[in-house]
Amino acid sequence: MNLNKVILIGRLTQDPRLKTLPSGTQVANFGLATGRYFVDKSGQKRQETEFHNIITFGRLAEVAFQYLKKGSLAMIEGRIRTRTWQDASGNKKIRTEIIVQNLQLGPKRIKKMAPAQGEEIPVIEEEIDIKDIPF
Repeated sequence: MNLNKVILIGRLTQDPRLKTLPSGTQVANFGLATGRYFVDKSGQKRQETEFHNIITFGRLAEVAFQYLKKGSLAMIEGRIRTRTWQDASGNKKIRTEIIVQNLQLGPKRIKKMAPAQGEEIPVIEEEIDIKDIPF
């Protein structure tokens, strides 16, 4: 049995770039950073960050382009693909990518509205009756 499955949760390192293939299929690509924290041998807390190349096609590409921005949190489910080619100078290039099969958007950032200068925040004080609690 073989399995090629990846699940990543991280933040976008750049806004998605959207292209259209000659066949009309939409393709979006972007970078995703994932991190982990650990304690090294000397007892120091350390952080390690990995950067991933993400490719998505079709409707998922459109969704990624429309809703994701640099810094957005996303969960990517997909498969690993490694491509090899030669550049114009004849140098061998290798790129490992994650081909998205499922995409979940993270929580949307909400801008906190501060009260205007001199404006007071209303405080509502009301007594709660224990009978009003639904459980």
